[in-house]
Parts: sequence; structure tokens; C-alpha cells
Amino acid sequence: MKMTWISFLAEWSLMSRSKVACHNTIVLTAFWLFTVSLLPGHAQSVVNVELLPQQPGPNIRAGFTGLSFEMREVLADTNGNHFFSPANKRLIAIFKALGIENLRVGGNTADRPTLPTPSTNDVDSLFGFAKKADVKVIYTLRLNQGNPELAAEMAEYIEKHYSKQLDCFAIGNEPNTYYTSNYEGYLAEWERYATQITAPGNSPEARFSGPGVSPGHEKWSAQFANELAESGLLKFISQHDYPGGDARRVTNASVARDKILSPVMDTHYATFASHFVPAVISNGLGYRFEEANSFYDGGAQDVSDTFASALWALNYEWWWASHGITGINFHTGDTVAARDENKPCRYATFWAMPDGYNVHPIGYAEKMFSLGSRGRIVPVKIQSESATNLNFAVYAVAGDDKNFYVTLINKSHGATATNLSISIGAQGINHWSKGKVIRLTTPNGDISQKTDVTLGGAEITDDAKWDGEWQTVPFSKSQSSMTIDLPAASAAVLKLTP
Repeated sequence: MKMTWISFLAEWSLMSRSKVACHNTIVLTAFWLFTVSLLPGHAQSVVNVELLPQQPGPNIRAGFTGLSFEMREVLADTNGNHFFSPANKRLIAIFKALGIENLRVGGNTADRPTLPTPSTNDVDSLFGFAKKADVKVIYTLRLNQGNPELAAEMAEYIEKHYSKQLDCFAIGNEPNTYYTSNYEGYLAEWERYATQITAPGNSPEARFSGPGVSPGHEKWSAQFANELAESGLLKFISQHDYPGGDARRVTNASVARDKILSPVMDTHYATFASHFVPAVISNGLGYRFEEANSFYDGGAQDVSDTFASALWALNYEWWWASHGITGINFHTGDTVAARDENKPCRYATFWAMPDGYNVHPIGYAEKMFSLGSRGRIVPVKIQSESATNLNFAVYAVAGDDKNFYVTLINKSHGATATNLSISIGAQGINHWSKGKVIRLTTPNGDISQKTDVTLGGAEITDDAKWDGEWQTVPFSKSQSSMTIDLPAASAAVLKLTP
């Protein structure tokens, strides 16, 4: 059944609101031995959070957290070896360690005429990897100076041999870059490809995402949803997003780090969504960012590769999850295509190293999201007794395992850094029977850090080992709320058992 724009706004308002809740602040008399000490010299504020489990929001589906790679990574190297290979055990291990469940291959190199399209041998290796890593694949077929007959042949081969590992096909990457303002011309060509691919005798069951346009062209996504929703061809609407903007325009890394952690970013997300999400929802479709990250053009040095990006990405995943997105694929790689150039990938989740893959700060956010996101979104009410403009976010789910998972993100840092004492209760629940917490931290709350990030007190090693631990939260079972401290520039996931 189609959802009206008015009902969509009503649900959106329910999921987003932060209304005042009347709570008494609970002060714990016991101090936790394991707790991260509050950073000295910072202001401190008390925050009350109330979960509203009787007003559930969208369900976070399996496959939410994904990565996006350039199509050239599917091709064999000069020695005939493949990056995506069932024999690449270290890559498989890091995918599993980070909780990656979806793999998109595309990017600029999917539509770069100077590069060959993958062979069936390349595809065999890719999907062999996907099976071992237990991920679904979004596979991009070339549109720019492509050939619909060849695209149909490859789609048929993939459907015949690897349907269980296939999420869907994409036809082209950011077609607005070569169709410019000619949406009608793009749509006609897209339909020509889709008709060829799904013709009897080829792959009639094939499903697609689209249009996969760059930021600033979201209206193409709305038009695409309106015009193709009833065709039965669409798995979901795909959109690309880089909310920080052009990395080439970043001249001050400190200012750029402040920007991506600013509450203004949430306002930007809402505006961005308003350009296409209502059309998607009203047509009964889902939507996914098949390619996204902080800044485009390879990311901003000393910004996209710092702890600031971890706090940004964690909030980014949660904000969009609470607004119904079905998943996000963070673009990554050792290098990335920026127009016709290949640049070092500053926003990478990990880089290849001699002993495996070195996880960058954003990878810790992806891992942390996977620890606390299995379930249905629970709206929250927030009250701060001592401050009104805290740079703080809280998201919660009613877990599939009957526990509640509450993700707390303190984005305050630098001169305005504020340590928080957070009391958490829930409507209709008299008390918690137990609680555990896991924390994402960096030394001294320094958001410019690129190394020494820890999750649960441990780093993720190059060989994909992680020994982080959940710590028990001591409290009185007679209390209706549980209180924890959240230092500036840190995040935590709280696992609460009613």
C-alpha cells in the first residue's frame, strides 16, 4: 500500500523528535572500575533519555552495513591474481570482523571506456569471495559507451551461477555526469538495457537498483521512483551521498572536522532526503546509498582519515537508519577514482598492509554499528537539565534478542567539549535487570587522531583480530533508570535487559 506524503512526514516526525521528558536524575554511588575517566577540564552536563518502545519505528534489515569498491578491483592484476578471491582469506576475515554484509562494485571505473569490463573469470572470483565472506553483491553493468547485448550476457551468467550471492544489478554509475541534464535520454537508454537483460531467454527475474546519481541530482531518484515503481524491475532506489562536499575545497582540516561533527549536518540530511525520499516511500519502494562517504574526490586528508570520521559515520548510519534507509555502502579502497584520476583513498575503511588490512577510524564506526543495530528502531525523548545545545545523539533499537541497544554519541570536542552523565529509562519498563556497555574512544578525546582508536578497549589488528569486551554496568535493580558517563568525543553502545 502506498504511503502518503503526509503520513510519511508524521512517521518521520515520530522517529526524529526530541521532546522534554520529566525525569529525576539518578546518581550512582558506586564508581565503575572499567569506566573511561571523564576528560579533565571539560564542562559536564546531565542528560535524561527515555526510550519509547511502544512506538516502534522501522526495522534495521540484515545487509545494512556495506562497502563500495571501484569496478577495476574486480579485474585481475598483471599476474592474473584477483583482489576479490575466495583465496584472499585476509580480506574475507576483515569483512567478517567489521560486520560487512553487502558489497557494491561500481564507481567511476564501472563506466570508464578505457578499462575492460570484467570477464566471466573475474566474476567467478568475485562471487567466490562473496560466498566465503557471506555478502550480497550489487553489480554494476556498464552504461557509458556500453553494449546492452554484452550487459545482458553478463547478467544472465551471474543470474545463472550466482543468484544466491546477488543483491541486484545497477546499470551505469552516476549517469548524470555523462547525460548531464538529459534525464529523459538516460531513462530511455536505461529501459533499453533493462528490456534486453530481462527478455525471455536472458534473465527475466533480474532486478535492478537505480539511478545511482551523484549528490545534487536527487530529483532524478524521485523521477526514477515515480516512473518505474510499477514496472516490477526495481529492487530499491540507489543514491550517492557525500555530505561534506568537495574534498578539494577543504583548506583547513580543523574546520572541516568541526563541520562533519556539527548538528547542522542533521539538518542537511533532512533537506537532502526531502528531495527524493517522499517519492520513494509513496511508491512503496526502499532506498539505499550504494556509494557514500564524508567528502568526495577521495576524501579530505586529516579529516576523512581521523577519529572525527568515526563519530561522523556512526551518527550518519544511525540517522539514516532511523529514517528508513535499507543500507549504506561506504566507498573505499587503497585508491579511488576521482573523475579520470586515481587518488589515495582518504576515507577508506581499511588499507592493504603486508600482514592484512589496517582498519581506519571509520571502520571502527562500521563495526560499532553492527554491534547495536539488530532490531527495530525505538524513538527516544531527551532532556538536558544543564544545557540546551549539546552536540549529542542517541539512537535505540528493540533487539531481536529481546534486549534494548542504545547507541550514545558525544560529538562535542575541543574548546566546547562537554562530558555527559546520561540516565536511561524506558516507558513501560520499571527497571533493568542487567546492563553492559562497549565504548569507542581515542586518546585524550582527540578527534584528529588517526591511530590508537579502540573499541571495547581493543584495536582491530591487521590480521582481523579484535578482543574488545562488553563491560558490566553496576547498578541497583530497584532503579528505574541506569546512568553512565560519556566523555567528550566518544561513543558507547549500552545493552540493556528489561
